[in-house]
Formats: sequence, C-alpha cells, structure tokens
Amino acid sequence: MDKVAPNFETDLATLEAIVQRLEKGDVPLEEALKQFEQGVQLSQRLQKTLQDAEQRLAKIVDSEGQRQPMPPEEL
Repeated sequence: MDKVAPNFETDLATLEAIVQRLEKGDVPLEEALKQFEQGVQLSQRLQKTLQDAEQRLAKIVDSEGQRQPMPPEEL
C-alpha cells in the first residue's frame, strides 16, 4: 500500500488527536512519551511549513499589501 505524504492539514489533525489523548491522562507512561515526542516533531514540522509559507507570501506581497511580481525561479 502506498503511503500518502503528510500535508499540513493531516499533520495538524494528528497533533490535535495526540494532544486530546494526552490531556485525558489515561495513556500509559511509555506510550505518552512516544506520543509526546511525535507531537513535538509534528509541531516543529508545522511551524516550519508556516514559516515557509510566510516567507513565500512576503515575496509576493510587500509591507503595504501591494502584489509584487514573482521572480522567474519561483514560477
């Protein structure tokens, strides 16, 4: 079976599910640690995705909200 590459929405949903499980407090310690580590990794990946998107938008829209032409390498 082919694995689908994770995207922002699926990563966010997974992170939310992890947080909900951990907040319940009924996860065994070892499993909670694994879930926490996975949550940290997802959080870092989500943060990077958001930072990358912000940088791309900054190249498109200037500080006054005016659209800038895209550099040829990004088209």
